[in-house]
Amino acid sequence: AVVSTQSTGMTWKSDGSTIALGNKDDLVCFVDYKTHKIISDKQFDFEVNEIGWNNTDDHFYLTSGNGSVHITQYPSLEPLMQIPAHTAHCICLKFSPNKEHFATGGADALINIWDASELSYLLSYSRLEWPVRTLSFNHDGRLLAAGSEDLVIDIAFVETGEKVATVSCNAFPFCVAWHPTQNLLAYVTDDKSKHSDKHSRDSDKTTGCVKLFGL
Repeated sequence: AVVSTQSTGMTWKSDGSTIALGNKDDLVCFVDYKTHKIISDKQFDFEVNEIGWNNTDDHFYLTSGNGSVHITQYPSLEPLMQIPAHTAHCICLKFSPNKEHFATGGADALINIWDASELSYLLSYSRLEWPVRTLSFNHDGRLLAAGSEDLVIDIAFVETGEKVATVSCNAFPFCVAWHPTQNLLAYVTDDKSKHSDKHSRDSDKTTGCVKLFGL
């Protein structure tokens, strides 16, 4: 499948049958895994950031530039409700593997925790100073890692928002992901290449460095 313009997000349906992709034109396409063909698409009239199915695959979520989480029916994508989540852009969204919570991060530097079944707000916290761009729940849904353009990753207890650990980074982490069964966090930072000569035309080259942090 070929999707026009730059992709801004991608996610799998939990049964592995479908991939959803969003692009900078706020078009979301659904691709069949076996045929590699686009089976449906929809143009949205708002800025679409992160996208994803809920834990039962019957609803499809989109975070938006107006600070809200838009919830649609799947596969029809008919609007169900809109949740005001942040005072600025709502950038990222993740569901916990235990199906109890989902989390959102925004340009207001807040991390919000929600009840996934009741779709109700539970708590928020903010220890980062820059927009929250990446989130990840650990394997049992008790911990949440968050990254921004701060040079740290915040790890918190989901139930309380209390800080568990802070991971220092030498460049901002643009992606965080917990191991499927262990409290081992992988993260990617935008590091300047240490191997390029300062007089070389590649001296400003950035390289993505994958690092690990364990609890």
